Amino acid sequence: MMTDTPTREINPTREINSVLVANRGEIACRVFTTARAMGMRTVAVFSDPDAAAPHVRMADEAVRLPGATSAETYLRGDLVIAAAHAAGADAIHPGYGFLSENAEFAQAVIDAGLTWIGPPASAISAMGSKVNAKKLMADAGVPVLGDLDPAAVTADDLPLLIKASAGGGGRGMRIVRTLDELSDAVAAAAREAESAFGDPTVFCEPYVERGHHIEVQVMADTHGEVWAVGERECSIQRRHQKVVEEAPAPLVERIGGDLRAQLFAAARSAVSAIGYTGAGTVEFLADETGRFFFLETNTRLQVEHPVTELTTGADLVEWQLRVAMGERLAPEAPAATGHSIEVRLYAEDPAADWQPQSGTVHGIAVDSDTAFGLLARPGIRVDSGIESGSEISTFYDPMLAKVISWAPDRRRAAAMLARALADATIHGPVTNRDMLVNTLRNPQFLAGDTDTGFIDAIGLDVLSTPLATDDDVRVAVSAAALADAEQARRDAQVQRGLPSGWRNLASAHRVRRYLDTRTDTEIEVRYRYGRDGVELPDLPECTVVAATADRVAVDVAGVRRTLRVSRYADLVVVDGPGASVALRRVPRFVDPSAIARPGSLLAPMPGSVIRIAVAEGERVTAGQPLLWLEAMKMEHTISAPADGVVATLSVQAGQQLSVGDVLAVITADDAENTDTTNDSATAQ
Repeated sequence: MMTDTPTREINPTREINSVLVANRGEIACRVFTTARAMGMRTVAVFSDPDAAAPHVRMADEAVRLPGATSAETYLRGDLVIAAAHAAGADAIHPGYGFLSENAEFAQAVIDAGLTWIGPPASAISAMGSKVNAKKLMADAGVPVLGDLDPAAVTADDLPLLIKASAGGGGRGMRIVRTLDELSDAVAAAAREAESAFGDPTVFCEPYVERGHHIEVQVMADTHGEVWAVGERECSIQRRHQKVVEEAPAPLVERIGGDLRAQLFAAARSAVSAIGYTGAGTVEFLADETGRFFFLETNTRLQVEHPVTELTTGADLVEWQLRVAMGERLAPEAPAATGHSIEVRLYAEDPAADWQPQSGTVHGIAVDSDTAFGLLARPGIRVDSGIESGSEISTFYDPMLAKVISWAPDRRRAAAMLARALADATIHGPVTNRDMLVNTLRNPQFLAGDTDTGFIDAIGLDVLSTPLATDDDVRVAVSAAALADAEQARRDAQVQRGLPSGWRNLASAHRVRRYLDTRTDTEIEVRYRYGRDGVELPDLPECTVVAATADRVAVDVAGVRRTLRVSRYADLVVVDGPGASVALRRVPRFVDPSAIARPGSLLAPMPGSVIRIAVAEGERVTAGQPLLWLEAMKMEHTISAPADGVVATLSVQAGQQLSVGDVLAVITADDAENTDTTNDSATAQ
C-alpha cells in the first residue's frame, strides 16, 4: 500500500446525485451508462452539429452550447460550468479529450462548488507539460527518454520525434529523419498542437524505431491506496494514433512477470510522486528486450479502457465516481484473466493515406453481447456514440465505434473480433473496417509480433486489401442489378404483375452499370428473365435462386449464399457473408456541368484551408506543397500532382470545403507561361 503521498488532496465523503459529462459521443454515452446504473441523474452538453446526437437523447437532460467548433463549445469551460448549474448537476465528468486534462478547468469546477471527477488540478498541471513531467519522473526514479531542444539538434540526434507538450492523441507529432525537414516539421507540429490544444509548444526526443507502446492503468483513492490495474499494449498505430489495443500486452506476456512487476512499480511511483487520485494511465515505450522508458501520464480515462475492464471485471467509470465521493479502494487491485482486444472503427480511408471521411452513416450494426458493459462469458462489446442516420461532422474525431472482444485466449479474442467486424453492417462513409479485419487475421499479429512498425512492415497496401474479392464484387454487382430490377417492378405504376423486362419476343439482355466505390471501376451487368429463371451470361457459374428488392439468393459453383441489398439514393450496398461491396449507379446520361475542368485539383476530404503556399500564375513542380487543409483536427498537405502552372486558385485561407470542391487548376507547364511566375506571392 502506498501511503507516502503528502500532496494528495483528501476529499471528504460526498454524494453525487447528478453528473454532467463535459464531452460528446461515445465517451459521454459510456459515462451515462454507469452513472444511471448507480442511480444518478445525467446531463449532456451539445454543440449545434450534435443537437440530434445519441448522447443528447441518452441523458436525462441536455444543455445547448451555441456554436459548431470545439473552441466555441466543448472547450468553453465557462459554458460547461454554467450548464451544470442550470441543470442542477453537482459533479462534472470530463471524459477524454477536450477539457479532460485542463488544470484550470478542473480548478474552476471545484471553485464553482461542483465535484470534479478526476485527479487534483495540481496533478494535471504537473503532467500537463510533457517536458516538466519527464523531469518529475526522472526525479522519482522512473526511466525517461532525454529531451532535445529543436534549435540544438544535430545529425547525430536523428531520427527524432517531435511532440506537442500539451495534449496527446498523436496530434502535433512528426518523425524527422533528416535535418533539412526539421524546421518545417517543427512548424507544422506547432500549428497542429495550437489547433488541437491551444498550446503550440513542442519538443523533441529520440525516436525508438519499432518500439512497443505499453501503458499501465492506475486508480488511486484519496486515502493513499494506488492500484496498478493491468497493462495494455497499443503498438499498432497510424499517425501516432492508436488503432488496435489489447490486454494483457503480448510483449509483457512473452518476457514474463518480472517486466510486469517493474512496469507496475514504475507506474505507481509516477502517480504517487504527484499526489494523484482517480483513474489515469502511465505510458511507456519499450524495446524488444523489455527495457522501457516513461512517455507520459494521461490524467484521465483512456479511450482503450474497455480492454482493462473486460480482463479485470472492474468498471473504471464506477470507480472514478466512487473515488470522487471519497470511497476507499480495496488493498489489492483486481486480477486480470483472459485476453481482450479493442479496435477503433473510423470513418477514414487507409488505402488513400488515411483520408478522413464525413457524411451520413446510413446504417451501422455490429452483432454484440453488450454496449458499454462487462461480459460474463466470451463475447463482443460495442461502445459507440453513432447510430444509423448519424452525421460524421468535419468538426470532430471521425471514430464510429470501439469494438472489443474478450475470450480466454488471444487467438480466440482476435477471431471473434474479426468475425464481428467482417459481418457488421456499415453503410455510408468509407471506413477502416477491412484494414482492421486484415490486421486481426494477419499471421504476424496472431504471433504477437506487434510493434510500432507493424503497419509499415506488413504494408498498408496489404492491410487495406478489400475483404471482398473480385469474384465477390462480380456476384454483388449482379445481385444489385437484380434487386434494382425487382425494386423497379415493385414501384411500377402499371402492370406491376408482369415479369421484369417482359417482352412478347425474345430480346437482347438488359444492362445496368455500377461503379465500385473502392476502385472507381465501372462494371456492366447483363441479365435476362426467361422461362427457366434469370440468365446471367457473364456469370455462367452463378444460378439465381430467388431475388427480391432487398435480398438475392444465388448458387455460385454449387455453394448457396444470400446477399442483402440496401439503397441510399444512388448508393447501393451489398452485404454478404464476411464481405461488403459499396456501389454507385452509373447514370444513363451525364450532366456536362458535373464534369471538372481538365487539370482540376479537387479536395480529397472535407476540411478548412489553413495555409496557401502558391499564387495564380506560379509555376509548380510535381509533389510541391500547394496548400494545407485541417480535417478532423489533423493537418493534411495538398501537393501538385504534376509539373505545371497554377492557372486558377479557387480557395482562400479559412475557407470550409467539402469533398470534391475545386482547389486549383493546374495547366501544362508551357514555356509561354513561364513569365507569369510570381514568387513573391507565396503565402506565409
